[in-house]
Amino acid sequence: MTVVISLFNQAGGVGKSTLTQNLGYHLSQRGHKVLLVDMDPQASLTTFMGLEPADLEKTLYDALVSLEEEPIALHSNLQGMDLAPANIDLANAEQELIFAELREFRLKEVLAPLLPNYDFILIDCPPSLGILSQISLVASTHVLVPIQCQFKALKGTDSLLKTVARVQRKLNRTLKFAGFFPTMYSASNSLDQRTLQSISEQLSSLAPIFPPLPRATAVAEAAEYGKPLALCPNKNQVILRLFDEIAQQLECLL
Repeated sequence: MTVVISLFNQAGGVGKSTLTQNLGYHLSQRGHKVLLVDMDPQASLTTFMGLEPADLEKTLYDALVSLEEEPIALHSNLQGMDLAPANIDLANAEQELIFAELREFRLKEVLAPLLPNYDFILIDCPPSLGILSQISLVASTHVLVPIQCQFKALKGTDSLLKTVARVQRKLNRTLKFAGFFPTMYSASNSLDQRTLQSISEQLSSLAPIFPPLPRATAVAEAAEYGKPLALCPNKNQVILRLFDEIAQQLECLL
């Protein structure tokens, strides 16, 4: 069985693209075949993987809106992973899919031929509750929620949970939570400590709460190199061990 995980949060700047790239890398290092799917028109994941979105002739957009079942244009063996890239054209898909027949299943349909080739497919969702996020959830077996360790971010999970519940009820009854991943955590900040405790109290009944991802400049710097943190000069061993620990836990979903 292929595990398809949407990294989903309607808030921006919570680390979805960073986690997609790094968790994918650690899964690949553990011997799994991994495909990363960039569903965000901002194309941060595509950039993090060392590509220039504006230079791409074909992206995920072409497969999603094609009337002729065009296959996804993949870039192979980027740091041991494959990538379905995006660029700003993907923003047009929001409008073009409005009137498409069975639009909710469009991503699931274009991914279906690829499932036998991969153990894990990680989808970097856009920071919205729109159609691109919805079709990502419909195509997924699991959803992983990065959540910033701030009170406002925690309050925003209500809309997220309602969106997931709506998809589970009508479009993907087998969708499960893989877990909640607190991000941008500072152990010395009392507000972060209280928010982390609230995340555990309010969400642990739904899915595991993973150990928090600390604030660290090394993670931000890795994006500039277009590589996962493990392949960058300024390595943070604490965070690398955390990524590997989460990857190990995700293996249990297979």
